[in-house]
Amino acid sequence: MSPVSEPYDVVIVGGSFAGLSAALMLGRARKRVLVIDGGRPRNRFAEQAHGLIGHDGKPPAQVLGEAVAQVMTYPTVELHIGLARRAEPEGEGFCITLDEGLAVRAGKLILASGIRDVLPQVEGVAERWGQSVLHCPYCHGYEFAGQPLGILANSAMSPHQAEVVSEWGPTIYFSQGRYLPDAAQAARLQALGVQLEHSPVVSLQGPGTHLRFAQLQDGRRIPLAAMFTAPGIELASDLAVQLGCELVDGPLGRYVKVDELRQTSVANVFAAGDMATAMQSVPLAVAAGAMAGVAAHRAMIEARCRAGAM
Repeated sequence: MSPVSEPYDVVIVGGSFAGLSAALMLGRARKRVLVIDGGRPRNRFAEQAHGLIGHDGKPPAQVLGEAVAQVMTYPTVELHIGLARRAEPEGEGFCITLDEGLAVRAGKLILASGIRDVLPQVEGVAERWGQSVLHCPYCHGYEFAGQPLGILANSAMSPHQAEVVSEWGPTIYFSQGRYLPDAAQAARLQALGVQLEHSPVVSLQGPGTHLRFAQLQDGRRIPLAAMFTAPGIELASDLAVQLGCELVDGPLGRYVKVDELRQTSVANVFAAGDMATAMQSVPLAVAAGAMAGVAAHRAMIEARCRAGAM
């Protein structure tokens, strides 16, 4: 990218699954696009990505590498490795300031910078995250099927997570003494064979990133192959807040409010991927990114029609 460049049609902040999917749509529409990415995708801790047709079981870095190579075959798409520090309206478009102070401009902006997971403060969780401490059974449950599984309660949604995870193996719900299921939830968990355990988990133990048991506060050790939890979330970038995009209070944290076309509350600003939904996964991010790219292109067509009618 040259130090001074002409305005882009679209700047995409975030070059993971959602951002690259948007870039692909716009590249095929022959629009001038800049993708800005800091190289820290949310699923970088996982060894394999699952649920993405055609790529099931591949390392996430490999999938992203192949995606970058495909997107960059389109001559109107550029990739900048770095961070977008500031975004503000400028005329009919936006000015985006990068981490080295360089400013770029665009008529449309797609935010796809993702979220950060806020993990439970329990010893042994962080070092096993993405390996044997997990959040999505559809992404990782199959590899632990039939083995003893745990739910480390972290929110009011944890009983629901226990219901789902129980489809993959015998499940224990660790309430931590804080997230006790109500009578209706307890009845559902009992019907599904989920055991309830209210003594808090104080640590997870096992060789390396593997899990062998949960150490409870009362001294017991519960054998487990994997622990599922629903971490809190926070936006990985504050650009949406800078721009004044409306946020939604979700069960695990705030995310950007969008409509069915991924349009935010700010005109010509779109958002896609984990930062703009309460339900997050790689295939859903890919679909949302494609929609954001198409919607941004449609917005350009509408602008041309309005200008031609004047």
